[in-house]
Amino acid sequence: MHLDSSPSSLQPPTLRPYQLHLIKELYTTLGRGHRRVAIIAGTGAGKTVIGGKICADAEARGLKLLFLVHLDVLVGQTYEKMKSFGLHCGFIKSGWREDLDAPIQIASIQTMAKRNWWQQWPANVVFFDEGHTTVFSQIGQQVMYETHPSAVHLAMTATPYRLGRSQLGDHMETFVASPVPAELQQMGFLASMKYYGLPTENQVDLEGVRTVAGDYDERDLKNACDRPELVQRIVEEWHRLTPNKRTIAFCVDVDHARHVAEAFKAAGVPSAAVDGSTAIKARQRLYAELRAGTILVLTSCNVISIGFDEPSVEVGLLLRPTQSRALHQQQIGRVMRISPATGKIHGIILDQAGNLPRLGFPEDVKEYRLPTSKEPDASETPPNKQCPDCNRFVWGFVLECPDCGYSWQTEPQVHTEAMVEVVSEEILRRLEEQKRIEFFRMQRRKTFLQGAAPNWTKRVFFERFNCLPDKAWSQNAIFGETPTRADKVAYKHYLATIAQQQGKALSWVIDEFQQEFGSDHWQDILLNPS
Repeated sequence: MHLDSSPSSLQPPTLRPYQLHLIKELYTTLGRGHRRVAIIAGTGAGKTVIGGKICADAEARGLKLLFLVHLDVLVGQTYEKMKSFGLHCGFIKSGWREDLDAPIQIASIQTMAKRNWWQQWPANVVFFDEGHTTVFSQIGQQVMYETHPSAVHLAMTATPYRLGRSQLGDHMETFVASPVPAELQQMGFLASMKYYGLPTENQVDLEGVRTVAGDYDERDLKNACDRPELVQRIVEEWHRLTPNKRTIAFCVDVDHARHVAEAFKAAGVPSAAVDGSTAIKARQRLYAELRAGTILVLTSCNVISIGFDEPSVEVGLLLRPTQSRALHQQQIGRVMRISPATGKIHGIILDQAGNLPRLGFPEDVKEYRLPTSKEPDASETPPNKQCPDCNRFVWGFVLECPDCGYSWQTEPQVHTEAMVEVVSEEILRRLEEQKRIEFFRMQRRKTFLQGAAPNWTKRVFFERFNCLPDKAWSQNAIFGETPTRADKVAYKHYLATIAQQQGKALSWVIDEFQQEFGSDHWQDILLNPS
């Protein structure tokens, strides 16, 4: 029985600038008269912190807030964050103390279906955690349209898209959003990523797999995915590409998760499986062992896609094919969190399910939108390709694999007309120069994301091409054509750190800053103490 529902004396977390901006934008939106607002914050953007601050503001204003979660296990995780804000909570969850006077009620929709008193509880605000799920539940629809239609309804989600016809935009009027994953990576709040696929013969064969309710039928997937040769192959690829790294695996069902864990154990890798029947204390123990490195591979079925938060995990194994963009993004998001404490450089995805070519990368997201049933998902997957030598996925425009150096040769078109030979030589020269520019700019972004000094890019370039890059190639290489002020401030702090480590003068910082952003307005950033 969980009895402690008193506020904590812990210091509330410090919100990041973009989190404060999102909350301010939310209140401005509510001030304009909107009553149903979606809050879109991708994995790693800090949804629980954002939600906790909104709840704290509601309690401070004397409002009553009903906080809906769709899984029992999320009640405890939610309450831990509420405690850090010093909030007074009641619960609608078996085994947790009821307190109808508490201004915030953390409610499992599974338990709400068995109790009635909440229907008369005078909530001013209803907060739908994982809104792409809770809003569409029977209880969620009842709260929104029957028991609390006049309340403010806030739907928090990392991925607003759903399988099926009905979409979040059919129920919410508008939305506010955090920066997209690529921007959070540039800010240093998400890890950079590497993506690998498997050769076609080692991928899941989806021929004959039916689609049910918008996604692949689980019974058919079991036959397609839970095959000894496929399980053995992913173990071999893990040893080749990501040995000794903390790893989570997303499997089709309980048996598949156990078979993958057993295969890793047989290969000498400490592993375990977790599923919906695993007791919460046992789950917490396994998560702690993964954090400590006592186990290296944790496999699961529908357990660690949502609510799992272990930043030290470096590798995700995509072993379950899906058509759900939301599930796909959630799974990748589990390994995108930064972990300075463990020296994590980047996250790595090994995709045996073929989900990446089908559904794309988190970095593909250019902006968030609120889908409706009339237009459920207008996003397109940008062209990408897989290196035939090392199997790393790269964007379609890349000419050389950043891992193994494989080169996609672009053959100039040859004509028989006069003077074509001169033109062909010019095309070749331009192609070679473009190849060097793209390599340099890609390496410059990589160097920044890894926290290495800018000169490291020049060294890598010289070792490959035996010449130095053109200084002009640096401009907009890291942050693109439209950098934000936050980008410039982040780069300022990065340069200042390198300068302090290497004894560089302020003139060096100014020069490097101008190489990226140009010569205008640098004083406003570099001479500002913030």
